[in-house]
Amino acid sequence: MNMPYDPARNQPSGGQPPMPPTAQFAHVPANQFPPPMPGQYPPPASGQFPPVKKRPAWLLPTLIGAGVFVLLCCGGSTVIGLLSDEKTPEGLSASRDVPAAKASNSAPSAPVKTTAAAAPAPVKTTAAPAPAKPKTFSIGDTVRGGDFEFTVNSLKCGISQVGDSFLNAKAQGTYCRIRVTVKNVTKSAHTFHADGTITAQDASGRDFDADGEAGIYGNEDGQGFLDEINPGNSVKANVFFDVPKGTKLKTITFDAGLFTFAEDAVVTL
Repeated sequence: MNMPYDPARNQPSGGQPPMPPTAQFAHVPANQFPPPMPGQYPPPASGQFPPVKKRPAWLLPTLIGAGVFVLLCCGGSTVIGLLSDEKTPEGLSASRDVPAAKASNSAPSAPVKTTAAAAPAPVKTTAAPAPAKPKTFSIGDTVRGGDFEFTVNSLKCGISQVGDSFLNAKAQGTYCRIRVTVKNVTKSAHTFHADGTITAQDASGRDFDADGEAGIYGNEDGQGFLDEINPGNSVKANVFFDVPKGTKLKTITFDAGLFTFAEDAVVTL
């Protein structure tokens, strides 16, 4: 086994100065070490050491700058998020602080096909019934006019004078006389006066009023002129109309009065 080189072994005894290693080897130049033995490291030359490599001056600032950049990129967003969360009031949803996503430019999705709702079946409508025609009355029918019921009993025209030889009334044209029955159908007494209550009409639409003077002379006991009729009672009176000669009356109208919503009663002659 080879032992490592030990300079102490080469020192002579007796206080003599040591011999340099090169003195033992005549073929080795001065100031140089002999070649290393197997398994030994060569000693360094006298006064010499291997050169030390220096780091570039730009390496350290570059590394520091790269670290700061990574910190700002990766950790900056986290710090900003934490700060914004502290300023957000409690109870608010985080989604309110997130801006709405921009509409993408991708192609629109295909329209969804919708099925039209089935049309409702037509509702069968029944035509409204035609309004009933007003009932027509004729001689002998009883009609309501205001507080009274009237019945036309007869009609006679071509009368030139009514009354007697002393008390009478002469027609300007000719008299048409209708005989009516008047009955009080209310619960209190009412006064009946033919003049202003009963009118007559001819075929051309002319309207004739009753002649009150002829009614006085043409009725016994003044019937038909301011008659006071109690409830349920009735009187018979002659009503005269002074009309041109040759006139034929078509209808008789009984006025319902001013203080009622009832319609006038019309009797066809």
